[in-house]
Amino acid sequence: MIRFEHVSKRYPDGTTAVDDLSFEVKEGELVTLVGPSGCGKTTTMKMVNRLIEPTSGRILLNDEDIAGIDPVRLRRRIGYVIQQVGLFPHKTVLDNTATVPALLGWKRARARERAAELLDLVGLDPSTFGSRYPDQLSGGQRQRVGVARALAADPPVLLMDEPFGAVDPVVREHLQTEFLRLQDAVRKTVLFVTHDIEEAVRLGDRIAVYGAGRIEQYDSPALVLGAPATPYVADFVGADRGLKRLSVTQIETGDLEQPPVVHLNDPVAKAITRMGADGARWAVVLDDDGSLHGWVSAETMSPERPGTVREHARRMEAWVPVGADLKQAFSVMLQHDAGWIAVLDDNRFLGVLTPSSLHEALRRSIDADSEGVPRAEVVFDSIATV
Repeated sequence: MIRFEHVSKRYPDGTTAVDDLSFEVKEGELVTLVGPSGCGKTTTMKMVNRLIEPTSGRILLNDEDIAGIDPVRLRRRIGYVIQQVGLFPHKTVLDNTATVPALLGWKRARARERAAELLDLVGLDPSTFGSRYPDQLSGGQRQRVGVARALAADPPVLLMDEPFGAVDPVVREHLQTEFLRLQDAVRKTVLFVTHDIEEAVRLGDRIAVYGAGRIEQYDSPALVLGAPATPYVADFVGADRGLKRLSVTQIETGDLEQPPVVHLNDPVAKAITRMGADGARWAVVLDDDGSLHGWVSAETMSPERPGTVREHARRMEAWVPVGADLKQAFSVMLQHDAGWIAVLDDNRFLGVLTPSSLHEALRRSIDADSEGVPRAEVVFDSIATV
């Protein structure tokens, strides 16, 4: 979709903003450009819509050299979202959102209908917010309108220059979540500029880590965190990159431990026998329909006393769905002060994660990426315990 071929930007004073840049963004891919101020990431993005012209090299959009496309026509094919939004203060939210379709000659009714659809898609009810003006919105709401406006003419490419940088951390996280949901629905090809490695990791399908005018590494978030290509990248992503990697490592069934499983109506004696066969001191308890109920400890039950597991079972709320990331699992574990958490698939119990198996899942993921093999094929020696 977007391809840079040996692109450089040099200014008359001798400053080189971008130096011999070559990379490709695939259709439907969200690529984050991350690096310190002045490293060339915003210059890179602005060359795509010709707000800045390259000194040398070529930029191709769908295999067409953009140097041969009229800049105005090119920009109408590309959505553009900036940090300060740039909404027209004298226009309503609905008319702001309909700006580009109107410029393209759409009839007013069609443009406003499309604007209403996009406002609804970004979580702003058009019947409530459409007639408001920008100064009647919060910062987060204005950013949503900016995204809706950029998408209104259904452009294949979206350029985003630190769009969430001017809002507080709580709103920023919410906007990131909403944008990921939106991207999953519309699948645009996105270049997203940020200086925040956490944001780059969370949003990007791939990350371009910038040094001084050059890309030091262009990889998946998992590889950037797990296998930094250079000392510069390792330093930039931080010494806590292992913790950051938790957020891009999904739970797989092969990561799970399989403790004994009993049911609420099982006799106590049967449950004790089941745990004893596995040498376990506790078991997962399932409801009659097979959904997670909680757990039971062998220490609370005696084979001499009749009864069922139901009388001894404890509720367990610490669980995550399969496919959740390890960061979410670790967070739930800490929130519930739990030594394990259940992993479910539509209420169906799959297994548990413990601190040890969570750590092994992270190690296995890093090794799998570095060796280019599926995670299930990675074998390593566990740390021996005494």
